[in-house]
Amino acid sequence: RGMEFHEVREYVPGDDIRSIDWNVTARSGHPYVKKFIEERELMVIIMADMSGSGSFGTRNKTKMELMAEIGAVLSFSAIKNNDKIGLLLFTDKVEKFIPPKKGRPHVLRVIRELLYYKPESKKTSINLALEYLGKVLKKRAVVFLISDFMDSGYERLLGILNKRHDIIGISITDPREKDIPDIGLVEFEDAETGEVLFLDTGDDLLKRELIKRRTAFTDARTRAFRSMGLDSIDISTDKPYIEPLILFFKARAKRFR
Repeated sequence: RGMEFHEVREYVPGDDIRSIDWNVTARSGHPYVKKFIEERELMVIIMADMSGSGSFGTRNKTKMELMAEIGAVLSFSAIKNNDKIGLLLFTDKVEKFIPPKKGRPHVLRVIRELLYYKPESKKTSINLALEYLGKVLKKRAVVFLISDFMDSGYERLLGILNKRHDIIGISITDPREKDIPDIGLVEFEDAETGEVLFLDTGDDLLKRELIKRRTAFTDARTRAFRSMGLDSIDISTDKPYIEPLILFFKARAKRFR
């Protein structure tokens, strides 16, 4: 649900004081309140992280496949509500932007790009994608930012844009990112930089350090989202995603009712 400014009128007892228009009140010398009407048509943007880390997945799907599936579900939900749907695919650059439109053919195009687009880069810059979004979105939108958030330096701009738009962070993880089984000496390659490391997966000290770092990373992201009032959903490749989505939207419905 979105709200659009309609008019100002004089305050009457019982009006919510949070709706007082202080500028008009100061000019007129009498209290005035802002009136809003519900928008029947929303603009929904799917922001999907297409960087190399999305190719990782040790269960039923890779993170990128899961992102595409969730994006498709959200797209069909938007068209069912007669909302406009747009798509922004990014790595360390904006790979593709499809402006919001209505209609089944348009939604099918969005889903096709989510499923089959081949990114040109493997690196990540959430900040650059947010900068682009801030320039092209003139009206308030509901933005689903789907990523594993393996990046830094984007928090300030994300907080600013969340004041203009309704941004929802959907974090995609894989259980093996914090829990590696003991399979001996293994060669690991960074999916975004190409850096290669040989690690002894039987080393208990290494495992503890991995868990410590992953926990610190997750906790820092959670605190950042909470401080900016940004809603988020955590989804893992080893668990069904439908229930977390349903619970999330039910909770939002209660909050905004």
